[in-house]
Amino acid sequence: MYPLVREPAAAAAPHQVPVAVTCRVLGPARQPNYRWLDRPVTDAEVAEAYRADALFDAP
Repeated sequence: MYPLVREPAAAAAPHQVPVAVTCRVLGPARQPNYRWLDRPVTDAEVAEAYRADALFDAP
């Protein structure tokens, strides 16, 4: 969810939208967004998610 908050606020975005506005529209609180920015998803967590997804999709 938080990448959706971060993308409109990026400097390269065609129309910059402040994080506060995006959070108000989408619903998440601002504080967890900033916490997520301090500790983004690690490569190990991504790999684990892909493995779990493969297990769920296996017949």
